[in-house]
Amino acid sequence: MISDVLAEASEKMNKAVDAAKDDFGTVRTGRANPALFQKVLVDYYGTPTPLQQLASMVNQEARTLLITPFDKSALKDIEKAIAGAHHLGASVGNDGSVIRATLPELTEERRKDFVKIVRDKAEQARVSLRNVRRKAKDDLDALTEVGEDEVARAEKELEASTKAHVDAIDDALKRKESELLEV
Repeated sequence: MISDVLAEASEKMNKAVDAAKDDFGTVRTGRANPALFQKVLVDYYGTPTPLQQLASMVNQEARTLLITPFDKSALKDIEKAIAGAHHLGASVGNDGSVIRATLPELTEERRKDFVKIVRDKAEQARVSLRNVRRKAKDDLDALTEVGEDEVARAEKELEASTKAHVDAIDDALKRKESELLEV
């Protein structure tokens, strides 16, 4: 029973760390990267659809991404969605078959704004980890057929696991901050 609770908590914490790293990837550094457009949703026939399901994306230059829609009728919708993604600040143009999204040069002020965004995402991930820990602790406390010593040992193990996962998020945050502030 105790091992099941700890295994479930560890699995959920791993997913929270992975989600945080994915979120960090959506914050741009100096280059155009298809991962930046991961969270862009296009209104495709009335349904919000992720951009990567509607088009292929290729780096054309350092700050330019070439987006080729699979369905040419979605060109205007894709262009509108990218232009509406204010966190990217991309200027968008199309030639009738492909879209070119050019990202502006990063200023020092913009880099600091991105660092704030990344720190906020890291804090959200830490809160998620603490919520998983709280639920696992409640589940451990609810176990009646095991001794108090075993529960106390399991709680220490849960704390160690939580600390390790928080440290993983902090390490990813430090790497992303240094990447953002690098000129």
